[in-house]
Amino acid sequence: MNGIEAVVYEREPSRGARGQGGMLDIHSGQRALREAGLTDQFHAIARSEGQDMRLLTPDGTLLLQEDTPDDAPLARPEADRADLRDLLLDSIPERAVRWGRAFTSAENGLLRFADGGSATYDLLVGADGANSRVRAQRTDARPAHIGSAEDWIATSGSPFNDPAAARARLIDLFAGRDARFTAPIAACDDTIVPRPITTLPVGLTWPTTPGVTLIGDAAHLMPPVGEGANMALLDGALFGLAPAGHPNDLPAAVEEYEREMFERTSAAARMSADIRELLMSPDAAQKMLAFFQPDGI
Repeated sequence: MNGIEAVVYEREPSRGARGQGGMLDIHSGQRALREAGLTDQFHAIARSEGQDMRLLTPDGTLLLQEDTPDDAPLARPEADRADLRDLLLDSIPERAVRWGRAFTSAENGLLRFADGGSATYDLLVGADGANSRVRAQRTDARPAHIGSAEDWIATSGSPFNDPAAARARLIDLFAGRDARFTAPIAACDDTIVPRPITTLPVGLTWPTTPGVTLIGDAAHLMPPVGEGANMALLDGALFGLAPAGHPNDLPAAVEEYEREMFERTSAAARMSADIRELLMSPDAAQKMLAFFQPDGI
């Protein structure tokens, strides 16, 4: 939008190569959609009912209920990942995405890909997620596992290659819980994909260096409590604006972006870690009630 040429080298062979996962709670990240002129299109795919909230104890006791009026602003609706991805892809020239180009290395302005191809670049932006290969260009930090036992997926006895059996096994793991907690599992008519939970250190930074930077989970992987995708969208928006404010000075643009990104995402990662601790505590429901209603009203 600001006359800056950019190319996305994507390791997947096409936009439909794999499932994109579940829904996202989009709130602060809506700024990226506004900056790109996509607000109306986003509202068309947003799920306003995703703003409603219920907080229950394991036995189903209702502690908190918040229903959003039909005419309420879309402050933090849910959006299907696939729909949001299609919205963003459809908003840029088709030639801007080069599919099937898995990054392997970068040196002296030259990218190399797994298929043997290469491309030149002025600035490399690592947007390659939790297991980023570009990250090693900026830091030695690696994601750490924070879920149940790291080998649980392999040892749990859940046959994830058999959706019906996997559903039954997962429901068994929630034995004794109110049926409203297991209903979404029972209703799933698709493949169940286990995903390990990993995070990068809270407050991760690196010395700014011209030529390479990171956005999204590659830069600040955090517990999945509703902040990570929003921080990634904001990264994209604010980084996209930075070069426009520093014409012909990419190093200054990178420095400005990283300074703001470090402060913003460190706060989000710290809050996400705190919420995870609440959710993992024995009296999680009561602690979450206090979190949402700190004044006791």
